[in-house]
Amino acid sequence: MPASSSPFEAVLHAARDVAKLDCALDAEMLGTALLGSVYSVAEADRATAVREFVAGFLSATTRRRTASATTIREVFAALVPDAAGAAEVRRGAQAPAWTAELGRVRPTGCYAYGDVYGDQTSYLVTFAYENADGGPEHAVVALVDHNIGITKDVFVGASAERILQQVREMCAEDELTWFREEDPGRLRDEVDRHLAITDGLGSLPAEGSLATDRALAAARIALLPRATTPPLAEPPHQSNTELARDFLAGPEAARFGLDHTRDDELASLHFCLSLLLDHAATLPGADPLRWSPAVAGLFLLDWVHRRAVLDMDDAAMLPRVTRAWSAYTARRRNLPEAAAVQTDDLVEEMIPEFARLYATGERRSPATAAVAQLISEGVDPDDHDAIEAWLDANRHRLDES
Repeated sequence: MPASSSPFEAVLHAARDVAKLDCALDAEMLGTALLGSVYSVAEADRATAVREFVAGFLSATTRRRTASATTIREVFAALVPDAAGAAEVRRGAQAPAWTAELGRVRPTGCYAYGDVYGDQTSYLVTFAYENADGGPEHAVVALVDHNIGITKDVFVGASAERILQQVREMCAEDELTWFREEDPGRLRDEVDRHLAITDGLGSLPAEGSLATDRALAAARIALLPRATTPPLAEPPHQSNTELARDFLAGPEAARFGLDHTRDDELASLHFCLSLLLDHAATLPGADPLRWSPAVAGLFLLDWVHRRAVLDMDDAAMLPRVTRAWSAYTARRRNLPEAAAVQTDDLVEEMIPEFARLYATGERRSPATAAVAQLISEGVDPDDHDAIEAWLDANRHRLDES
């Protein structure tokens, strides 16, 4: 197509063979891939950008009468039914018979599976067309990442039975994963809620089929009933003070020698423990007991360097406290022994990199670096007058930097 062609003309060209496809599912897969290009380049609310694009496309192609044009119009209207003009789209005279099946599916099963740590949950829904002419039974899988609070990926696969069987076998063979049937309303709420956050991201996760499959996956999930009851209330979290007291009195603290800490180490012990609790407050859900190798990595290799100023005693203490905390949370959540061992092994592997990052300071934020500089020069960062005096004495140096 010429470079000057409008986006709508480019779509018509890309969909020129849509009427030759074998079934509605094939056409919906083509349509969602085309809309994925709009979704991926949007700079603001991506779902709104797709909806507005479809509305514009339907308006601009009203007079098109070719089989491909009328068919792709129907496909887009089925994928984005809330776009302006979608309800007025009518079947074209030359459209293939399977266009009558676009979007006419029913859910045949709802499932959830994930890791025992609580890092990620995948939601799987199988769908069948009302008439077999629409295409094969297929599956929608949505991956929710609880560490970053988004729907990280979606996938639509044409072989529902095979996908479901593979998932069942994977979970049965791995004691660190679980699988269950899921309530349709809860599934829809979880996916929609996290997908809305994804839609607002400045940049999308680099891997997976999120952009290409998003329109079709969302259209299918929207067919599930909404949750009719409020979500189960989570048990109230213990206060940080109660957690700290329970941790320090537990066998894990004793195992790592934290129960006999010298008086001159107590300040570092309590500071390191406060860092673990502060870090948990920054994560979705803010549950200090939801701990995993991934969360440990975020803490030890990133967050603590950006947000805290450690002295040498703190840096020596933090790995011990982190390993003890890993064991403590595994016991509190009744995780399999294999999960506790895996987390401890991986945390131990992170310690050399933690030490390197502490030594280089390469991941310090500007604010943290400034506080570290003050401390290194003997200035109390809590003493406002001392800070003002330091600023006056170093104004020339700051102006030059």
